[in-house]
Amino acid sequence: MSNSSYDDRTGGPIHKRVPTDDTFERLVCDECGFINYINPKIIVGSVCTWEDKFLLCKRSIEPRKGYWTIPAGYMEERETSIEGAMREAQEEACAEIKIDSLLGVYNIARISQVQLIYRAKLVSPNVAAGPESEAVGLFTWAEIPWADLAFPSVHWALGHFRELEGQTDFAARPEGAMGL
Repeated sequence: MSNSSYDDRTGGPIHKRVPTDDTFERLVCDECGFINYINPKIIVGSVCTWEDKFLLCKRSIEPRKGYWTIPAGYMEERETSIEGAMREAQEEACAEIKIDSLLGVYNIARISQVQLIYRAKLVSPNVAAGPESEAVGLFTWAEIPWADLAFPSVHWALGHFRELEGQTDFAARPEGAMGL
């Protein structure tokens, strides 16, 4: 780590190099030594249910506009992963949820993402499309539009939920890059 603090940066020329005592190439300021660490993004979300139905949101934004997903998105600074999952449900589906447990951790190295997906229950079935959704719906397992799901991790999370249905004591399922 550089001796320079964030506030002491000079704004000098930045070049890629391996800093002293590091093993990865980083962006480093030639003048003050500030190191700009670029780390994976954390995605938080939840498989939300009301009785025997699953909450899905039809995306109104890219990537995968027009495809269905669970409420999920980037974790914000200064929030816990549970707070982030609850916020995403509110933003995307105007849904109030109660988090039950961590369902799975999906590592998608090719796009530098770690996804933390929770199992949750809707407080009420009253949901509506938020600004990032063109529609929301409650689907039985048989009604889920499998061919129109936005991302592989949505398939994984729904599948994991189904595998663990009715179980109250389980460990979150960690997944690797799944070949992606």
